[in-house]
Amino acid sequence: MKSPVASLLWRSLRVYQVFGANTDVGKTVFTALLARAAKDLPSKEAVSFLKPVSTGPADEADDYHIRRFAAGVAHRTLFQYDIPVSPHAAALASGKETPSDEYLLAKCRDFAVECAARGSGWLFLETAGGVHSPGPSGSTQADMYIPLRIPVVLIGDSRLGGISQTISAFESLHIRGYHVQSVLLFQDSQYENHVFLADYFNKHHGIPVVSIPAPPERAKDADQDAEAMAAYYARRDCQTRATQVLEHLDRRHGEHLASIESMAAEAHKHIWYPFTQQSLLKPGDITTIDSAHGDYFQTWTPPTTKAAQANTPVLKSSFDGSASWWSQGLGHSNPKLTLAAAYAAGRYGHVMFPGYIHRPAMDLASTLLDGMRNPRLNRVFYSDNGSTGTEVAVKMGLRAARLRYGWGTDQKLGVLGLRGGYHGDTIGAMDMAEPCAFNEKIEWYEGKGYWFDYPTVLCKDGRWTVTVNDELSKDIGEDRAYRSLGDIFDIETREQRGEHHRYEEYISKVLVALQQRNLKFGSVIIEPIVLGAGGMELVDPLFQRALVNVVRQSPHLFSSTTHPAPRDARDWSGLPIIFDEVFTGLYRLGRFTPSSFLGVCPDISVHAKLLTGGLLPLCATLASEHIFDVFGSPDKTDALLHGHSYTAHPVGCQVALTSLREMQAMERRGDWQWARAQGWQSSDDASQSSSADNELWSWWPRDFVEMLSRQTERVAGVWSLGSVLAIHLRDDAGAGYSSNAAQGLRDALAREREGAGGPWNVQARVLGNVLYVMASQSTKEESIRQIVELLQEALV
Repeated sequence: MKSPVASLLWRSLRVYQVFGANTDVGKTVFTALLARAAKDLPSKEAVSFLKPVSTGPADEADDYHIRRFAAGVAHRTLFQYDIPVSPHAAALASGKETPSDEYLLAKCRDFAVECAARGSGWLFLETAGGVHSPGPSGSTQADMYIPLRIPVVLIGDSRLGGISQTISAFESLHIRGYHVQSVLLFQDSQYENHVFLADYFNKHHGIPVVSIPAPPERAKDADQDAEAMAAYYARRDCQTRATQVLEHLDRRHGEHLASIESMAAEAHKHIWYPFTQQSLLKPGDITTIDSAHGDYFQTWTPPTTKAAQANTPVLKSSFDGSASWWSQGLGHSNPKLTLAAAYAAGRYGHVMFPGYIHRPAMDLASTLLDGMRNPRLNRVFYSDNGSTGTEVAVKMGLRAARLRYGWGTDQKLGVLGLRGGYHGDTIGAMDMAEPCAFNEKIEWYEGKGYWFDYPTVLCKDGRWTVTVNDELSKDIGEDRAYRSLGDIFDIETREQRGEHHRYEEYISKVLVALQQRNLKFGSVIIEPIVLGAGGMELVDPLFQRALVNVVRQSPHLFSSTTHPAPRDARDWSGLPIIFDEVFTGLYRLGRFTPSSFLGVCPDISVHAKLLTGGLLPLCATLASEHIFDVFGSPDKTDALLHGHSYTAHPVGCQVALTSLREMQAMERRGDWQWARAQGWQSSDDASQSSSADNELWSWWPRDFVEMLSRQTERVAGVWSLGSVLAIHLRDDAGAGYSSNAAQGLRDALAREREGAGGPWNVQARVLGNVLYVMASQSTKEESIRQIVELLQEALV
């Protein structure tokens, strides 16, 4: 099976990547020196050289040089292009099929595996040109080689301008997560770049700089040139310094391995984990992540036996099946987001926000408001995370309701929501949820509100069903089957059939009963479409729409004495409607906002998670101008006195802006067309529309979802929408957060498998009896297909 390329890390094989600060800085000369010195070490280990891409005549190629001056070193060039130009231009001019980045990296790993099989040794992988010279596909090498995560030897530039070139090359590698272990360059008495760079790298980065005399000028006569180079390589000072570099590289290799292998035990002693009962946690249960790229972690694999240590890969690729707690959107270590963060950090760092503005915050606010297409929303309040953002939202909503209805500050107000709703872990956010495993043992918890029961959506035994529990069925009727998920989400047609009437009657009856108990409410807060931490429940969208409509049409149910009419069509009515879109927003479900599924616009909405593509914490609470006006008065204490030191920090805002614009560009380019074409918009869907804005689709194939639902002995139901796949397992002891029913399926996915790219598995999380797997917005079709195969093996 094809799999992502795992990092090239073995215990016995030391792999180093040789990058050049520029072209023609001596990469091959230094690599030859290191290879020769490694061959001469007392350990007599195997030494190998790999040139993934080479351009120019074969008799001038780098592996030819290695073969001539580093005898006994195994060597290989993967792609040789005769034209002496940039690899991307040479590949194009060759008329041959251009290898993809993934294919080229897989071939690199294949060679490394061969080297590791020979036992202890060294492998030097030499790049072409400078750090940002393009590979055959056009990707710059600094981006292309990231997945291999090979530590780097950087060859500096000793020529005029070389100081700048070398530092710039280092910074390009450093911000992409490369470990630059050493800088090597030639000595030049005229410029003495080596003197400055040695001081600079030692002072600022603790990286050793080693310089050696420059090789002789190239002789016109080939034989004379070869003799001169042989003499140069035989120089004692060259050999001594190359050996010193190898000793340093060997030491760093050992330190890296020791750090990886000890980290879990250290964490077990000192780290307090969230959502974890640590009395049940052993060091072996802790997964050590060495790096991450795209959808995959590189995780430590403990050796099964001592014999397996030598040539067994230390790391495996683990698919990040929870999108890193639902925050990962554009892939780990995405260079665009990395550069956005670096730019804002370099330009601003952090600057205080009250009464100030900076471009990243302004542009992000505009992008969010435009993307929502909500005529009610006009203001953006920044905070740090979703839990804080929902507290901000409720502060806004409660104040608006209190002032409109004339309640005093001593009037206790609650919220209306849905059972199982979850809005965060700060004290105020916990109070917005009914008693549950997340809050009921917290000393300050006071559940302040009422939470409606609701019908859910599942595909059960191949049939898409609106499911109603026994208690609720007395009010809204029994389960109802539909031809497709699209039919369920075609809420306008369902309303034409009158399906919403029983929902509205039930909601109104509950609100009347609450009013008779003299309970007061200040806001409605719901997670639109999907309740996340509450068990990955897909709520019938018609019910949520009915809830919003009834509340807006019934101000008399919230105050018997006064209920002023809304000032205009954009004003709130009944109660302020808050959509907690922290989980479901920003393309999680295939659209910029899930409110478009419901056909209603909230008065306040909260956005985090995918907002920054998983790189930094940031939250934005969007509100209407009418909500904003409530806090306006000459008295400062009437203001929304909320915030934190890092409100609207420029780094987070710039990253979020870049993330949103990239996802919007992906939508415009049709990057998700392969997922849209997986049968969700079939001809029998009543909801089918030519407009992409109205499409309902998923990264997970419809026929696969419906097939899983037919495994009725183990599966209670399945649903999928956007990037989310949720499998509800049967549990005779009862569903819920305390259930263990999904752990076996999670363990089956976590089992290590061997693929063409190396060992790999899937890291997934469970919510009681529900196993969910979540793609990022940049997940490729191949990865989805592989996980589909694993789930089929585990369940069928």
